[in-house]
Amino acid sequence: MDLLSDILGLMKLSGTLYFRTSFSAPWGVEVPSFENVARFHYVHRGRCFAHVAGEDDALLLEQGDLIIIPHGLTHILSDPEEVEAKTVDQVVEESGFTGQGALVVGETGAGHESQLICGHFAFEPEASHVLVDALPSYIHIKDYGKVSPGWLDGTLKVIGAEAGGDQLGSDLIALKLSEIIFTQAIRHYLDGDGKDRRGLAGFADPHIRQALQAIHRDPAESWTVESLAREAGLSRTAFSNRFNELTTYTPLNYLTSWRMQLARNLLAESDLPIIDVAAHSGYQSEASFGRVFKRHIGQPPAGYRRQRLQAGTVS
Repeated sequence: MDLLSDILGLMKLSGTLYFRTSFSAPWGVEVPSFENVARFHYVHRGRCFAHVAGEDDALLLEQGDLIIIPHGLTHILSDPEEVEAKTVDQVVEESGFTGQGALVVGETGAGHESQLICGHFAFEPEASHVLVDALPSYIHIKDYGKVSPGWLDGTLKVIGAEAGGDQLGSDLIALKLSEIIFTQAIRHYLDGDGKDRRGLAGFADPHIRQALQAIHRDPAESWTVESLAREAGLSRTAFSNRFNELTTYTPLNYLTSWRMQLARNLLAESDLPIIDVAAHSGYQSEASFGRVFKRHIGQPPAGYRRQRLQAGTVS
């Protein structure tokens, strides 16, 4: 499996659509912050402004634009730019939105209309990876259909048609397609501005990517800095310095972090004995595995598994 798919798969990426909107100007909606989610808004028709918390200027989103707020920060969507914003809950309550069809705000034909597809991508709360952590406060892709593969332009149109529709299976179709959109958007960002962003640059660098692919291909291998440097085609010193500069991790710290995420997932999703989880994670000793796991995750493997089982029973 490729790096991006491997990472997002372990983080349990799942899409959720809020609604399809039909907003007639003037309008403003404040979307609150939320942990472990990436918000997204796709401008199906019209335009609007987006002001993300911590940013000085608002962005103009035009038809075909996509914005992703990777860390779920508070943001305001509006038209015009300067307008009093209401919370999402207020807007939903005042509109009488039932979850079916479009969320309609304002009098149709009274002002400029904006049709948006809004939702979020959730990650498992305890999952973590630098590829997601290092993303900026927002990713704005202009005319997303044109910068992505041809089939994706059709996918966006399908989402716009299906989201909130009343045909059988409409919501599920839009939901699953939205997860594809997130993955493609991150890939597009990594190929563009992200390739120079510290924390992400290693995934674009051909040498460091070779070492990362080796780790993900066989995480239980007895990797050393020397053996990973050979995978990267660099000297030990050059590799170590370059890896740290581009990813913010030392090679062995990245290896350990990824192994612990794999172990966390195995403990939660399987009934493998802990010694087997240790072996899958590159440890021959259950005791040494337990010490590293507790240092990274905050509790011993057995306690973590027990907690997850109890959580599953309660839910």
